Amino acid sequence: MLVIGLVAMYSFTLVDLARTTWSTPEQGHGPIVLGVSAWLAARKWAYLKALPPADTSWTGVALVTAGCITYFLGRALNVQFLEVGSVPIVLAGTLLFWRGPKGLKGAWFPVFFLLFMVPLPGAIVDALTMPMKLAVSWVVETVLYAADYPIARNGVILQVGQYQLLVADVCAGLQTLFTLEAMGLLYLNLVSHSSALRTTLLAILIVPIAFAANVIRVIILLLVTFYFGDEAGQGFIHGFAGIVLFTSALALTIFVDHIIRALIPARSHQRPEPGV
Repeated sequence: MLVIGLVAMYSFTLVDLARTTWSTPEQGHGPIVLGVSAWLAARKWAYLKALPPADTSWTGVALVTAGCITYFLGRALNVQFLEVGSVPIVLAGTLLFWRGPKGLKGAWFPVFFLLFMVPLPGAIVDALTMPMKLAVSWVVETVLYAADYPIARNGVILQVGQYQLLVADVCAGLQTLFTLEAMGLLYLNLVSHSSALRTTLLAILIVPIAFAANVIRVIILLLVTFYFGDEAGQGFIHGFAGIVLFTSALALTIFVDHIIRALIPARSHQRPEPGV
């Protein structure tokens, strides 16, 4: 009944997201985040069912009420940040009301992971995207210039040889960083390190790792364009560079994790995972 109620409440939201926001390159990760959260929640389901029913949690009631108000405001005002942002609030309150603090503690990550599905306000995205694009452009210019490539930069416009390329939002924007951060935190949750210091260090380093992956993607696009022409750079190879982006980020995350493991040895025992 609980699942049916939540699905009925958010079905129109999901349909609207599929028709609008999730069809854009910047927010195309939304369905993946939702699916991964559902899979993570399914892994915890047996653990949650085994817990005894919780006493009435007024904190849970307050969270569900606040989440419903946020949902209806977002729905009425057509503000997806509020409408979609109410999902983790309602779920957290529901877990508290249903299974108490132990339930929320055991299944907190699937709820938290849904935050990466929330579309960020345009004002925040615009304010942070330009500095990130400038930084990526500067690093790419510096690296390729050091490698003796004929490259010049004007803001976020890079010219290599006879070709001029604009570093777009989808190549080095805030949404890309947001998606890579989600992937890194998912990796942390799945490996479940026993060392809190190791987990904290890797979580912090995910941000520069995501930045480095963006730099690698732009460098590959520039080199493909330089050697094979503008059509190759903007055609199939441009889409394939997105795969390179996430592959590079995952490889860098695993590499950095191995370095941290060498510096901070793991404990002899593994941290028990609720429900497993």
